Amino acid sequence: MAEEETTGNNTENTASKKQVIDPELFSCLLQPVTADSDPEYIGIRRLLLHRKAESGVNRRLDWRCNGKGYVSYRNYIRRPRNWENQQIPSLQSTPDNSGRWLQSPSPLSQFFEVESWSSSRNFTGNPASTHRTSFGSSMSDNDRPRHRGVEPAYSFVGMHCIFDQCKSAVTVLKFGHTSSDLLAYGAADGTLTVCTVSDPPSVLKQLKGHSKDVTDFDFSSNNQYIASSSMDKTVRVWELSQGLCIRVIYGVSSQMCIRFHPVNNNFLSVGNENKEVTVYNFSTGRLIHKAFFDAKVTAMDHDHTGHLIFCGDAQGSVYCVSMNSHTGALSRTHRHRSSGKSKSPVTTVQYRSFSLLAGGPVLLTCNQDGSLSFYSVALEIQGYLSLRCSLKLAPRVYSIRASFCPLLSLEKGEYIVVGSEDSNVYFYDLTRPRNTCVNKLQGHRFPVICVAWNHGENLLASSDLYGIVIVWKRAKSNSSKYTR
Repeated sequence: MAEEETTGNNTENTASKKQVIDPELFSCLLQPVTADSDPEYIGIRRLLLHRKAESGVNRRLDWRCNGKGYVSYRNYIRRPRNWENQQIPSLQSTPDNSGRWLQSPSPLSQFFEVESWSSSRNFTGNPASTHRTSFGSSMSDNDRPRHRGVEPAYSFVGMHCIFDQCKSAVTVLKFGHTSSDLLAYGAADGTLTVCTVSDPPSVLKQLKGHSKDVTDFDFSSNNQYIASSSMDKTVRVWELSQGLCIRVIYGVSSQMCIRFHPVNNNFLSVGNENKEVTVYNFSTGRLIHKAFFDAKVTAMDHDHTGHLIFCGDAQGSVYCVSMNSHTGALSRTHRHRSSGKSKSPVTTVQYRSFSLLAGGPVLLTCNQDGSLSFYSVALEIQGYLSLRCSLKLAPRVYSIRASFCPLLSLEKGEYIVVGSEDSNVYFYDLTRPRNTCVNKLQGHRFPVICVAWNHGENLLASSDLYGIVIVWKRAKSNSSKYTR
């Protein structure tokens, strides 16, 4: 009996050893060696080549497993070289994690380092202090802005929530009009996702219909409809309560940007690659009017009255176009040419009805070469633009968008927020010749493409090249900090 048990144990041990041995590795090592070669060198070489092939298979499976084909592969080959060292397991796309709350303390604190540079104004005259968030650490002395004066209160308490169900780059995101919790974002796979960031954050609708990248979208004034433009040459109108596409407008070229008229929501203004801005009737989808430009129209925005449209083109020029709010007729009035030698596409055109610096309406533009420009707008001269200040950042490979920051103080300055290809979100004061950066948020692993504020200006949303949307929560502060 003892011999039988011993034999049985040996058989089990042998079977377990056979399971441990990798058959492919075993076959590599047992291949015959030629007479004139070094057997040790041949064996090591086969071993290394086998491991290299295995690594390549795993990498290919990494992008194939999400089932999104070419778009995912394109994002895969564009990812940063050191992405393997920045892997964050908790950010993998799973339905249970999408829109999850991140409360402090959180298990994500071991992966994320969120820096927030800020200082508070007080009556004792204390110097600027570094704000430590619940997700990160204070900045170093080398990174701290070295200037006197009061920093704006752009400090954040951390991440409010994360949406990570998207498998491709999120190219554009916006909050609803006068809404603090309705958020939508468009992706390179043609999908539009509508979600809420209130308690609890969740995805409301996923709008599918575009076959290529969503380039832009806009909410109607009552947030009942979304109009979207795409590289698939179509404009689609969506009814949000049911998540249905109620109208498709076909074009002859890629549709690059789109806006509802702020007063007459029956007008849709669309810029395209065919060097046109076209006005459509929202109810019927019929073409009303079009205006022609010198290059493809890449970005646009209305003024608050709807009488003017500001457009940016692929050569860096900014146009002002007069629009009749009753008939939809367009007429070009002014053109501001790019001053640089390189004609870089305009990625952002954003209008603001008032600025403390300019004492009136202003316009922000961002170019792909990293140029940020701040204009004052003369409404009495049909929107004539005067350059007030500018900032030159590092050139970008991707079409990264920028946004105005909230008016948080009575200091004379103009603050903007913009994504970056180093995966950070930066806050700049355009009026400072030095030490322009006033804040930095860290949390993304890939280039940050787009940023947007909600109506209450207490939440900032940012999206990256790999489909992650982070909603940041701004720290609460006393109003006494912002007034003299």
